[in-house]
Amino acid sequence: MKLLTAVILLAAVASAQDMPANPLVTVSKNMFAMTAKNDVLRSADKIPEALWSFQPVPTVRTVAQLFAHIADGQYEFCGLVTEGKSVSKNIENTQKTKALIVAALKDAFAYCDAAYAKLTDANASELVPFMGMRITKLGAMDFNTAHTMEHYGNLVTYMRIKGIVPPSSEQQPAAAKKQ
Repeated sequence: MKLLTAVILLAAVASAQDMPANPLVTVSKNMFAMTAKNDVLRSADKIPEALWSFQPVPTVRTVAQLFAHIADGQYEFCGLVTEGKSVSKNIENTQKTKALIVAALKDAFAYCDAAYAKLTDANASELVPFMGMRITKLGAMDFNTAHTMEHYGNLVTYMRIKGIVPPSSEQQPAAAKKQ
């Protein structure tokens, strides 16, 4: 029994050494970076400027408007952590070219990276005002990822219509073999 207890304690200590300092925030941050930020920025690179005015039907956003809307969302949701309130940049209504929107998008994602840098598991549960209610700071960040991925889904449809393989569907390189 003592041996089993020692093995369990040793495993717990080893596991704790692999645990990041803020596991809740770290997982949220990694999901944001791996999916939302990465897929959207890679999509912006893949879609040629000639298609930025494309919209499947007049009642939906153009490609450019989708990217600009995603940029605006980063400020709206990450501002809750950074400044305690939603921030409006109005990128969708002010930026029209691919170059300007991509630059705004990169700035917006950097703004959210800075918000994640301020978060710890201890302060992630603090409540902030959001759409007439109060949510946790981490909830705001996760809502941002969900909102971004919702519109990435729109972009996927637009890319597929135009014969472009979305970044999340590209063949991933094979992992290096261990020797």
